[in-house]
Amino acid sequence: MSVKPHTSMTAPRFLTVDNVAMRLQVSGKTVRRWIASGALPAYDLGGQYRISEADLAAFMAARRSV
Repeated sequence: MSVKPHTSMTAPRFLTVDNVAMRLQVSGKTVRRWIASGALPAYDLGGQYRISEADLAAFMAARRSV
């Protein structure tokens, strides 16, 4: 009998530095600076950063101007 994963739980989606840079229309260097400063949380997977969409959304919301 196989067990199906719970349908209400979805796996987080991760973006590369280049994906984030394209979405925000900034350079990859700028994204890496945000990561290095701790402003943008990221996972270091063997020297390649991955940013969760949820963390990117929170980062953007924190910088929203009124």
